[in-house]
Amino acid sequence: MSALLEPLRFERIFLEKVWGGRNLERCLGLDLPPEVPVGETWEIVDRADHVSRVAVGPHAGRTLDELMRAHRADLLGKAPATADGRFPLLVKYLDAKQPLSVQVHPDDRNAARIGRGAEGKTEAWYFLDAEPGGSVWCGLAPGVDRQKLASAVGTGVLLELLTHHPVVPGTSLTVPGGTVHAIGAGVTLLEVQQNSDTTYRLYDWDRPGLDGTPRAMHLEEGLAAAQFGAMPLPPVEPDWHWFSEGARRAPMSRSAHFGMNRFEIEAPTRLSTGDQFQIYAVVEGKGRLSVKSSGAELDFVRGDVLLVPAAAGYHVFEPAAEPLGLVQLLHRA
Repeated sequence: MSALLEPLRFERIFLEKVWGGRNLERCLGLDLPPEVPVGETWEIVDRADHVSRVAVGPHAGRTLDELMRAHRADLLGKAPATADGRFPLLVKYLDAKQPLSVQVHPDDRNAARIGRGAEGKTEAWYFLDAEPGGSVWCGLAPGVDRQKLASAVGTGVLLELLTHHPVVPGTSLTVPGGTVHAIGAGVTLLEVQQNSDTTYRLYDWDRPGLDGTPRAMHLEEGLAAAQFGAMPLPPVEPDWHWFSEGARRAPMSRSAHFGMNRFEIEAPTRLSTGDQFQIYAVVEGKGRLSVKSSGAELDFVRGDVLLVPAAAGYHVFEPAAEPLGLVQLLHRA
């Protein structure tokens, strides 16, 4: 079987959400389904209920789980799969026209303790856009213990117990599993996370869901998942470093599960996979990605998310008329 050496772009999966909107059209130029409040687009996902399908190129039509079965070593390199053999990360865009619920995801340890299919989920946000007053809540304020949290769940009082941050586009925030958090109205972001969809809602703004009835709350599980006494992480501004002529990089997020870097590229720039897959979200500009080992090329535009298999090795980003803005996502192998 031939090696998997081509860069991959997948068909976009649109998720309607009660809190969603249309800002991904304006912010990234995405072609959204008409008259639907799109809350999330899943760009790279390998789960039983949703799986990415290759959009273009020699592997068009193949799903990510098929590629994982046939080309796992080429695709992942030294990065590990999940315990059940799936791709380890999930990448999405998110548009919060209305605020998301106050929620928490378990870390790996608490997910195992909770059981019932719970999966650990650490995530990170790269902020693309924010309306005036756009903000997030992330982490319990100092002194909030289990009793204080339990007395406030299900009510708006819960917001007063959380650390609040105004959103500045171009910054990032890491959300470790166990962190109680909420994304406020008017915020658009790129999210990378562990391959998990375990969410426990603690408060949902007293609103109905898409079906007109209140969405389920998960108070017992949420309290079991929440981490107490942890210092909330602050937002991160880019600290730029030139690494080649016409290209600079800034670290944005680090966790045990993934890394996030921001790139600005003004001239053709060669990068290496380092024997693990690389993901690039194009947040500014357009251009061409080529792989030296195979001669494969892939044109891309703003909003595209590209997966470079580990086996591809050296690859080159060539901007078109204007500089490229990329967010690089990779596993912390």
